[in-house]
Amino acid sequence: MSATPAAPANLDDPSLYLNRELSWLQFNRRVLEEAQDPTVPLLERLKFLAIFSANLDEFFMVRVGGLQQKVAAGVPQGSGADRTPPVVQAEKIAAAVRDMTAALYRVLKDEVLPALEAKGVVIRWAEPLTGDDLKHARELFRREIFPVLTPLATDPAHPFPHLLNKSLNLAVTVRRPGDADPLYAVVQVPAVLPRFVPLPSGNPARNGTSGPLHVLAPLEAVIKAQLSDLFPGMELGEAVCFRVTRDSEYEIDDEGVDDLLQAIEAQVKARRRGHAVRLEIEAGAPPDLEQFLTSALDLDPEDVYPVRGLLDLTGLFQVYGLPGFPDLRDPPFVPAQVAAFAQALSPWAAVRGRDILVHHPYESFAHVVDFIEAAAADDRVLAIKQTLYRTSSDSPVVRALQRAADRGKQVTAVIELKARLDEERNILWAKELEKSGVHVVFGFVGLKTHCKVALVVRREEDNTIRRYVHLATGNYNPTTARIYTDLGFFTANPDFADDVSALFNYLTGYAELPQWRKLIVAPSRLQASMIEKIEREAANAAAGKPARILAKLNGLLEPAVVKALYKASQAGVPIHLVCRGICALRPGLPGVSETIRVTSVVDRFLEHSRIFYFENDGSPEVFTGSADWMDRNLSRRVEVVFPIEQPDLKARVIDEILKTTLADNVKARELLPDGTYRRVKPAEGEAPLRSQVRYLELAEQAGRPALGPADPAAPAPAPAPRPAKRPKGRTR
Repeated sequence: MSATPAAPANLDDPSLYLNRELSWLQFNRRVLEEAQDPTVPLLERLKFLAIFSANLDEFFMVRVGGLQQKVAAGVPQGSGADRTPPVVQAEKIAAAVRDMTAALYRVLKDEVLPALEAKGVVIRWAEPLTGDDLKHARELFRREIFPVLTPLATDPAHPFPHLLNKSLNLAVTVRRPGDADPLYAVVQVPAVLPRFVPLPSGNPARNGTSGPLHVLAPLEAVIKAQLSDLFPGMELGEAVCFRVTRDSEYEIDDEGVDDLLQAIEAQVKARRRGHAVRLEIEAGAPPDLEQFLTSALDLDPEDVYPVRGLLDLTGLFQVYGLPGFPDLRDPPFVPAQVAAFAQALSPWAAVRGRDILVHHPYESFAHVVDFIEAAAADDRVLAIKQTLYRTSSDSPVVRALQRAADRGKQVTAVIELKARLDEERNILWAKELEKSGVHVVFGFVGLKTHCKVALVVRREEDNTIRRYVHLATGNYNPTTARIYTDLGFFTANPDFADDVSALFNYLTGYAELPQWRKLIVAPSRLQASMIEKIEREAANAAAGKPARILAKLNGLLEPAVVKALYKASQAGVPIHLVCRGICALRPGLPGVSETIRVTSVVDRFLEHSRIFYFENDGSPEVFTGSADWMDRNLSRRVEVVFPIEQPDLKARVIDEILKTTLADNVKARELLPDGTYRRVKPAEGEAPLRSQVRYLELAEQAGRPALGPADPAAPAPAPAPRPAKRPKGRTR
């Protein structure tokens, strides 16, 4: 294999890297494309509009606030490998957001809403209500809405109110009779009420009559029509909807924390009062009203985003949830049962016999829940240890841990309080678990515990002690397990069990890291291990040996990994990355990355699993785990990547899962050197392959039906050296 031309000597050249923020916006653009795609079922298109909006909210909350602070401070250079100045990033972000928002409302108003109306679902957000609809809205307002509203004056005696993050509000101009000077007031649209109000002109039962099945009015439109009830005796002027997004990022001082739980609780409370980073307002708002809000929120004009349509499209999830309309949705499916579990008398009997791999959501997450619930109920189980990063609001996994503690078992839960935007839920779970007698640990101040690990210690029937392990790429969350693609791995292999036991001792006590037998753990060893494997492929290619790198991941940002991939490409290593989100690497650069291809799959399920394949001179190694090739995963989190070694499972990961995703030519987009993406299309004579549909077909062909009624609910890595120091700041 001949090497490509030599790259520039300096792989630190900023032009070789894509900007993190702009790359993420490209990902959200791909989400928007699903809403624009007429082949996607209509209600699914509506769902993608809501997902796009929710994604953009989080982007402003987490990323834009810090960038604005850098711009205000005059920071001249960006912190990423691309070195894009903050002011330039801010300008490009604003331009991209305005462009995508315009496209969002075009597809909503010109395509999705008219098509929904033709199917019997009408959203009356622009035209005034009349007849029985108006009468119903007035009665509903007086009975259920008016009691929870609080009109807020703004004058020298009433300072501008602190508006909740992402809250929807009405800004109202009023005048006292005979007074020419306007007054301004704010009415917050209550989030405790449904966003859309059903109207009587809709006829859900149809009852043999014609007409729409559902007619809905936005709650803010109902309130706006009744504003005179909130300001009796005043002359009403203009009333416009607006929405505020606030900075929600925070930092914890590693040196100054005595109790992490208290510190996180304080930060969550403070975050509710974070400074505003974006004002969305109805287009055409009176200039004085817009200026009033901009000034009151301490924003610059470039932070104001006029919206030509319904504000806060995350409310469309309510419309998506309307009953019926199967022809407007993706086909329902039931996750398949894994034969090894279905045919065994217990999870222990299944896992004792062999390693088991579960591919979610195509295969049931119930096996994971059953594993923990069986451990809680089994009198032979002595101890359960588990990490929890994100879980559902009524988690069966957490409830099982509580029951296990109630039964006298030794139960340890390592809960990550710093899981972004899930802090409050995790704080509540931590307190509930402690009340049940679970030993709750919060890990490290300076690191997030992001790995997905469970350990069950059981006294077997022959009186020996055996440990059962579950490792995964995704969270212990039954809700997201229905919509995220992930891998779960069960084993009773003593080498894995030794490593997992040592990992928990590291997380909960004062233990130095061991010489790992199977696991590759961040932050101590993962980055170095991945780079060593990439460099080995480069050396093999240079020596004329078989070499290849395939990876499926969610983000690629770490400059050291990008440089290693560039060097491998220069050596002639074929590299194909399926990177769902952020990607700092520029593929196809002459002399730098000519052998690298990057694609991204955005489809019905959120691609979330991570898989790493290294050819290794014809003896392939396959790894999976919780970590992306991002600086945060490799340096600031406790992550676990582990090998898939059992021959049948390794073959399945390579041939059934990884290669199918790599071959997607229906829902894949290819990254171009300039940072934009183009949709992959089948080559002439090539059959279309939509990977997620193929996985459903594979489950059906295996005799494990995946289609049906909707469900409610290689060699081991080299040992790691002992680190000189462990992270500071243990709190529990």
